[in-house]
Amino acid sequence: MDFATLIGMLAAISVVAYAIFSAEGAEIFLNTQSILIVVFGTAFVVMMKFTFRQWLGAFSAAGTAFRSQADDPDGLIAQMVELSGKARKEGMLALENVEIEYAFLKQGVRMLIDGASREVVSEVLYKDRQQFLDRQTWGTKVWGAWGEVAPAMGMIGTLVGLVQMLVDLSDPKAIGPAMAVALLTTLYGSLIANVIALPLCDKLTLRKATEGRLMAMCIDGVLGIQGGQNPRVLESMLKTYVDPKKRAAAEKED
Repeated sequence: MDFATLIGMLAAISVVAYAIFSAEGAEIFLNTQSILIVVFGTAFVVMMKFTFRQWLGAFSAAGTAFRSQADDPDGLIAQMVELSGKARKEGMLALENVEIEYAFLKQGVRMLIDGASREVVSEVLYKDRQQFLDRQTWGTKVWGAWGEVAPAMGMIGTLVGLVQMLVDLSDPKAIGPAMAVALLTTLYGSLIANVIALPLCDKLTLRKATEGRLMAMCIDGVLGIQGGQNPRVLESMLKTYVDPKKRAAAEKED
């Protein structure tokens, strides 16, 4: 579980909820017409911008923002160096008994065990990585669209409320509900965009970059193992994927 995403979103929602429910008349912040315009209106407009599969897939992609962060690159490097040494001493078939948790690395090692050529291993892994990045890209685009459309739908709701209010200014009883619709739609749109959609878009973008870098590192590692690369040379090559500050700290400890 990624507690940064969970705590951040719950805390932001809680702060707004406290501001609403700490005062009397909190029920005024619930308006069916405003919810229909902003929530459902935004959902349908975003659906228009993408295919139904992409729109639906964004909700599944959002789940990755709440999961624990991707595997530690240092741990993966250490494991690939170990695999390299084992393969050089005992052959590729010896890697079959090694337990590998990271699915992408496991897939690459499995291809080495099966005796796939370098060209096949490289092509399959690069295509798999690209497909993953494409799926994540569409997820971020959909949530980015939610962040753009929600405030716009809030503004549309505001205009609807103002029109309803201005139609009959002679009736004071009609002014209050119409003004409520006008203001609440803006509130709903801002909340959806700034508390949910845009933070999810940014977190998914970060996850995409992190996971893509790990996959690229694994491809280099798998190809290095297949080519019989010296474990120390392979380790030096793979450490270029590690943050320079962390790399310097690790070298000082060594």
